[in-house]
Amino acid sequence: MAKTIVVKQIGSPIRRPEKQRQTLIGLGLNKMHKTRVLEDTPSVRGMIRKIPHLVEIVEERG
Repeated sequence: MAKTIVVKQIGSPIRRPEKQRQTLIGLGLNKMHKTRVLEDTPSVRGMIRKIPHLVEIVEERG
């Protein structure tokens, strides 16, 4: 089984640059406190590193 991570949106995209909004959408997050289970890949980790003030990693599985 592939490693997964649980990502939670903790910040609002209001008054943020368009690239940060698009990164949130790319991660599948669009509402405050929503969580997503994502595959732990370098591309997903890179997206999280671009917006650490808007998301947090809740849990790492696998």
